[in-house]
Amino acid sequence: METETYCQSCSMPLDNPDLQGTEKDGSKSNEYCKYCYQQGAFINPNMTLKDMTSLVITQMEKMNVDSKIIDMAVSSLPNLKRWAAGQQ
Repeated sequence: METETYCQSCSMPLDNPDLQGTEKDGSKSNEYCKYCYQQGAFINPNMTLKDMTSLVITQMEKMNVDSKIIDMAVSSLPNLKRWAAGQQ
């Protein structure tokens, strides 16, 4: 079984190639999902970690995800590449 890969911006599992974002050359990104990253750039480059936290909670609640899973996703955000690198 492959190690599950997560978006390094929002923590979404990238287990489906259709969810992967794209690089400038159109190739699939192995680090970011299509909701965060397209054509080699973040869709919302000014988003803060606080903004992302709110967005993740809102989207997961809409999908009726268990609160424990939401907590795990939110707690992982500061460790993801986009946020650990100090990007705000």
